[in-house]
This record gives sequence, C-alpha cells and structure tokens, in this order.
Amino acid sequence: MATFATDTDLLEYEPDIQKYGIAEFDADHEKSYDDIIRLLNIRWWPKANYGTVDISVIGTESTRLSPSRLTSSQFTRAAVYHVLAYYIYPKLSKFEEEVDVFERKMKYYEQKFETEFDLILRVGVEYDLDSSGDISEAERAPFHFNRLVR
Repeated sequence: MATFATDTDLLEYEPDIQKYGIAEFDADHEKSYDDIIRLLNIRWWPKANYGTVDISVIGTESTRLSPSRLTSSQFTRAAVYHVLAYYIYPKLSKFEEEVDVFERKMKYYEQKFETEFDLILRVGVEYDLDSSGDISEAERAPFHFNRLVR
C-alpha cells in the first residue's frame, strides 16, 4: 500500500512515540494516505481540473486524480501531522473530562495538518497532469491566485 510518510519520518517529529507500546504505524500511515487523497479529490482536484474535464463524465472514475502522478514528498510533513492527529494520539488518549497530553497533542497536530495542507494547496500541488514524467511549472500552479473562488 502507498504512503506519503513512514515511521522514520514520524520519528523526526515525535522521537519518543514508540515508547507508548505501539512498535509500528504502517496501517495508520496507509489510512492517512487514503484520507489525504480523499481531501485532494474534494478540495483541490475539482478546482485544479476546471476547464480540463469533460462535464459529461463528471462523477466517473476518470474525473478522479491519479495518486501515482503526485509528488509524494510534497505531502510527507502533512502526512506525519495527519497520522499523529487522527490515528496515533487518539489511540493513546483516554478522552476523560480533564484533557490529557495526548489529546492536547492531537489538537495541536490537527491544526498543524490543516495549516500544512492549506500551504500545499496555495503553493501548488505538484501533479503530472499530462503523464510526461516531468512536472512543468504550469502543473505546479496553485488553484487560486488570491482571487475570489466560487
């Protein structure tokens, strides 16, 4: 299964995360990958594809992005934040009335993920739209240029 981040990437941000009894997080990385692809399909792909999609096939599989055309390294930091916020720290938190350290970290990484994901969209998702093997400058263009997007 594909991932944007690995345990090695995760340990750069949270070096002590394995001391809580979970040795590896491969399944969680895979879930984060799927979540990020779903978010790209919702928040970026329709806007990036505006004018290039035949509207007669909207809703078919051909209107979905192809994850293999993405530059995976662009999403590593966001994937680390996502896996910590949505999969790892929820497993460790007790969710009691008084907020524990894991719940605080979960909220922290949720905010970091949203900020990082927004920055990726603003800078421009690197996507090989024409399947040429190279990503041109036009294929890195952000989907909005500080203008009103409806």
